[in-house]
Amino acid sequence: MTPEQYLEIERKAEFKSEYYQGEMFAMSGARFAHIQIVTNTSGELRQQLRGRPCQPLSSDMRVRVTPVGLYTYPDVVVVCGEPQFLDDTFDTLLNPTVIIEVLSESTEVYDRTRKLDLYRSLESLAEYVMISSLRVWVERHTRLPDGAWNYDQKTSLEDTIDLKSVDCHLRLADLYERVAFAQPPSPPAS
Repeated sequence: MTPEQYLEIERKAEFKSEYYQGEMFAMSGARFAHIQIVTNTSGELRQQLRGRPCQPLSSDMRVRVTPVGLYTYPDVVVVCGEPQFLDDTFDTLLNPTVIIEVLSESTEVYDRTRKLDLYRSLESLAEYVMISSLRVWVERHTRLPDGAWNYDQKTSLEDTIDLKSVDCHLRLADLYERVAFAQPPSPPAS
């Protein structure tokens, strides 16, 4: 399938699908903790970016990773300046500054490996953040002036993630507000 065929189908579809290397992949629904974290993160970014040239966008904003042909729906995107779109439908963003993915059991490996590599190919991308929905754990990858990437992680509710590209400071306590992590199953009685 070509990207054009994908977009024709996707724009009429009742559910979202990603596209990569000629294949469409249906996206499943998210669990409550995942949705809470996305909502908390979007809200914090919206408050901090109010009146500034950057804006957060929800997971309904499709992003095309141009160099590799990935079409995807990140959980939260921040775009700065004038948004650039694929065409006059204005539903496929080309120039995200920050991409945030909330990790779940089914997406964690892909988001930390292959998707990380694909996102890094975006020239406009300054920061990629992954927030676990299974435990308090936030990772940030930041593009350095020489094109290399820096990595840091935070694992305490007292920590803050600084998004330097958009001058935002996200307290983990705010990102995880009201999130109750699922308890591991109890061992069987002997």
